Amino acid sequence: MLAASPAATSPSYAAPAAAPTAATSAATSAAPSAAAGVKVVEDCVTSVPDPGSSTPVQICYSLFKPAGASRQRPVPMIWHSHGWGGSRTKDPAAFATFLDSRYGVLSFDQRGFGESGGHAYVENPDVEGKDVARLIRLMSRLPWVRQDGPGDPRLGAIGGSYGGGYQFLAAFTSLERRGVPVLDAMAPEITWHDLNESLAPEGVVRTEWALALSAASVPTDALPPRVYKALVEGAATGTWPDGSIPGTEDMPEFFGRNGPAFHVAQGRRLDIPVLLGQGTTDSLFPLQQGLANWRSAITRRARRDSIFVAYNGGHVLPGVLPRGISVTSDPCSERLAGGDFEALSKRFFDEQLKGRRTGLGGYGRLHLATPASMCTTVRSPAPTATLPVGTVTSPTAAGAPLAYEIAPGPLRLAGTPHLTGTVTALGVRNRAFYGLAVGTSPADATLVQNNVLPLDEPSPVVGQPRRIALPSVAVDVPAGQRLYLLVSALSDTFVGMSSRTPGLVTIEDTRAHLPLLSP
Repeated sequence: MLAASPAATSPSYAAPAAAPTAATSAATSAAPSAAAGVKVVEDCVTSVPDPGSSTPVQICYSLFKPAGASRQRPVPMIWHSHGWGGSRTKDPAAFATFLDSRYGVLSFDQRGFGESGGHAYVENPDVEGKDVARLIRLMSRLPWVRQDGPGDPRLGAIGGSYGGGYQFLAAFTSLERRGVPVLDAMAPEITWHDLNESLAPEGVVRTEWALALSAASVPTDALPPRVYKALVEGAATGTWPDGSIPGTEDMPEFFGRNGPAFHVAQGRRLDIPVLLGQGTTDSLFPLQQGLANWRSAITRRARRDSIFVAYNGGHVLPGVLPRGISVTSDPCSERLAGGDFEALSKRFFDEQLKGRRTGLGGYGRLHLATPASMCTTVRSPAPTATLPVGTVTSPTAAGAPLAYEIAPGPLRLAGTPHLTGTVTALGVRNRAFYGLAVGTSPADATLVQNNVLPLDEPSPVVGQPRRIALPSVAVDVPAGQRLYLLVSALSDTFVGMSSRTPGLVTIEDTRAHLPLLSP
């Protein structure tokens, strides 16, 4: 949700523009930019009031009409919005790739940000869902935009993080209310499947991101007061507030409908082509969030016309404890499209919105970047092999990370691993953090792509069978190095979320279920 650069080659529209000046009346001008002949309209639409208010909210946008677009020569639209804490892009030069290829573009300020009013309810169908419906209606009434039917513009969508969230919101709410997703194709980047699971996996708060989310909201007072309160509660108590303690907030309820996971639980799937971009080193919306969208948010038929690309980047924090990597690259977009994710998006939309054959391949596959900036392609991220690890013990509350050898290289992994075993932990609120690492020895084992996931045992347990999630990865383990299971009492992403009392978490008969490929 915080604006982040997906990769070194990320397009300029992925990051928020500078804060705009107040100007809500319509204005039209010729655009002095690389996108020659573009006409720009700055305006707002009126949408529903915030919950508990009777004052309508203005949602403001910049509309870019490419040269030559007319009722006789209508063009498809590309819809765009910003990351959390950002604002819309007003400079047509940022969209030159699309405008020069005869796409119209509409970029908008989401509720609570930029020139738009109200508070952010974080892509709630009853709030922001009404905002995106107003903008779809606007685009459906533009005579120079290609229309597939009444209220149905030919429409693709781009944007990362919070700018990916609105895309799923628009498609799913249209599907729910109209029976069709209205969007014809979309390219969401570094966004979520389940907000509660992203912000607090196993109920353990990703503290640094929760605090950053709150801080980025302050300049425009974007969040409702109860959310600020909940983020402070979570940092103080070490748990995601669920309203079980009188006087506390219920974050699972607040975020419960705000993402693809809710719609999937209602039996809805999107039957449209999707180009999904996700960060392998993203520690807010990690790789498994994108894989969950690929697996469950779109239909099997849609996956045949969709592409999944994972790059090294996203919402990235320094990997200090446990030690991680620092790499930014997008080898899979380069391999598929000869450029960055924007170039890949352009070819994808040319095929899906204009019906042009561009020679683009990679449909129906997952293309995952490794730390060495290679691209591994698979059909499924599911584990293919099970290897014994033995007894894995971690101190709680404090202590250095420990590495347990799984297997020597050469190995190739690409997908979503997990552990099984029997857990014993005799304290209260026992926690440890787990991830895969590579090194020549336990002393230099480094997290594959910066992420760990927590095991949280609120009460004492003895010999209880558990399935423990591990972060999704793509990595080549060369000969001479080894694959390790890294376990730590502490994590800088989950700072302050470790056990409050010292103890031990022991997993016996530990087995690592790995997405192994041929080396």
